[in-house]
Amino acid sequence: MTSIIPINREEILELTRRMTLSRTSMTRIAGSYMDSEGFIDGTFNTNFLKLKPKEKEKNLAIAKIIPFSPTNKNLKRYILPENACRPGGIRQLLLGMKSSALKNDALLEAFYEYVAEKYHTDHEYAIYLFHNTYDIPLKTSDKKNLWESEEMYEYLICAICPVSGDYEPGEPECGFLFPAFQDRTEDPDYIDVYQSNPDLPQNDLLKILQLCD
Repeated sequence: MTSIIPINREEILELTRRMTLSRTSMTRIAGSYMDSEGFIDGTFNTNFLKLKPKEKEKNLAIAKIIPFSPTNKNLKRYILPENACRPGGIRQLLLGMKSSALKNDALLEAFYEYVAEKYHTDHEYAIYLFHNTYDIPLKTSDKKNLWESEEMYEYLICAICPVSGDYEPGEPECGFLFPAFQDRTEDPDYIDVYQSNPDLPQNDLLKILQLCD
């Protein structure tokens, strides 16, 4: 198992404060519905801002669960190991998905298939991917925002949810935020992993992210 480091909750709160219908800068949502045997049962990919308000609210509620969860308990920060950072490793795939703003279908399909290969469950599930940006405001020494930005933090949120009926998602079983928001900047050497039940973690996700064997 790779190393875990503490998350600064104040930094995560910077992101969550913007996750409202009126303030969100979410740009895109994509995903795949999977059957219990791991076969793709349909995909979707759309501009988040073009969704109807009710759909925005529903999908934003799924995305918010990841960063809103208790830090250093349900949400833990992992250092990506060397094998994950090699060419062809999971970090390269995630960085490609991020830099393409989820518009590269070939990369998305590769990710869905990779998840399907390693994620074992006895029920249907969905992989939700969100692309978001955050203009990082400068702060004075007393931590007051100057509302001027010199850097943009671009990141992905992934949520793996059980589905029922007509592709109706339940709350995420697990997921992640990548790259981590570390020291108020984007750091692709770290990833924040969410587990709905930290006492019974979904180890298949850790294997997908190459955080354990």
